[in-house]
Amino acid sequence: MFRRPLDFLNSLPAQGDLVELRLGPRRAWMLCDPQLVHQMLMDPHTFDKGGTQYDRLGALMGNGIVTCPQSEHRRQRTLLQPGFHPSRIAAYTELMAAEAEALCREWRPGGKVDVTGAMMTLTTRVTSRVLFSGSLDAARAAMVRECLAEVVRGLFVRTVVPLDAVFRVPTPANRRYRGALRRLHALIDAIIAERRSAPPREDLLGTLLAARDGASAGDGPGHGEGPRGITDQEIHDQLLTLLLTGVETTAMCLASAFSLLAVSPEAEEALHREVDAVLPGGRAPGHDELARLEYTRCVITETLRVRPPGWLFTRITTRETELGGHPLPRGAMVLYSPYLLHHDASSFPEPERFLPERWLPERQSAVPKGAMLPFAAGNRKCIGDRFAMAEAMVGVATIAAHWRLRPASGHESRPRPAATLGPRVLVMICEPRHYSHHNRMAGDNGVDNL
Repeated sequence: MFRRPLDFLNSLPAQGDLVELRLGPRRAWMLCDPQLVHQMLMDPHTFDKGGTQYDRLGALMGNGIVTCPQSEHRRQRTLLQPGFHPSRIAAYTELMAAEAEALCREWRPGGKVDVTGAMMTLTTRVTSRVLFSGSLDAARAAMVRECLAEVVRGLFVRTVVPLDAVFRVPTPANRRYRGALRRLHALIDAIIAERRSAPPREDLLGTLLAARDGASAGDGPGHGEGPRGITDQEIHDQLLTLLLTGVETTAMCLASAFSLLAVSPEAEEALHREVDAVLPGGRAPGHDELARLEYTRCVITETLRVRPPGWLFTRITTRETELGGHPLPRGAMVLYSPYLLHHDASSFPEPERFLPERWLPERQSAVPKGAMLPFAAGNRKCIGDRFAMAEAMVGVATIAAHWRLRPASGHESRPRPAATLGPRVLVMICEPRHYSHHNRMAGDNGVDNL
């Protein structure tokens, strides 16, 4: 599981729909059937967030929307949901496009780009503007990216090797992991403190601060929370949760998309035809254009199938139960893997092939229910699924309107599993698709290096 996790996952369906595993000294059960996974996700009171993965995430993110138990989820989702309403997503599209265009202007024809790093930069900029109106300057944004790199490596090891004593040893890797956690928590505390002394802003942090101040208005001395139960610690936990999940997962999706397109010329050509038609002259996509970027949406969806950033999850049973005829004791750890489900040939013929056409309206009905789970399902489905899809579509369409990214020789683009799945270092070469102002600065005397 630890050394070759993707190959290990793909070997499990041959052993049955529910396979018992050992993670260190602990028993666990892996679900290999999409219907059983769907059944589990639709019963969050029996199969609650928990297990080694969420134990580790809780130490990182606290008790936010991703890690909280089912008993607290509805209140937290109600608090955050207005920030992810479809009307807000439409407003966010403009800033997503602005940041993607700014990134495009930084590249030069023939230049080598660390695409994974660039996508992390893009999603960090977008997420920070949505959460706290861009309170991350260049130094803070770089620190977030560096800390995330340490955290995603450390989280996976801590999920599949559930032995706390191993991670208390002061090895260099353990020290780096704990140091990254300290810096991330200190950053969030600093941002909240700065905003308390600044004028109110219309962003997610502003919403949380207003809820906290409004809830506490009638409290007497010593009361830590008001009627809605919004504490300072919850503000901290929600911000850190949304920052980390908003940056890392979408960045991995974008990097994977360009990696897959580079070796799929027919799909790349179809994407370019669409963006040239919908975004003539390389103009930035707005919310209205997203509905017309049908093939772009297919590219993102197929990327999420082939390389789902969230590729392994755990749940914990809250009572004795059964699943698929198999009894499970209270406290059993149950795992499911979108990667495993998405690579099942019975659901997706030729599962290793990157075929965005699978998701055209006339073909996607052939996908079995529950076989495609990039954002989970049920009431614990990702609160930011629409936001993530819009951000990924805007990023791919904007970049593809101006640049073709080619693999650089000698660089590996295979996905590397950690807390998320994706290419950790993806170096590609920029080729301009059209003469544009993005390329004007590339050469002397206004001559583009085409």
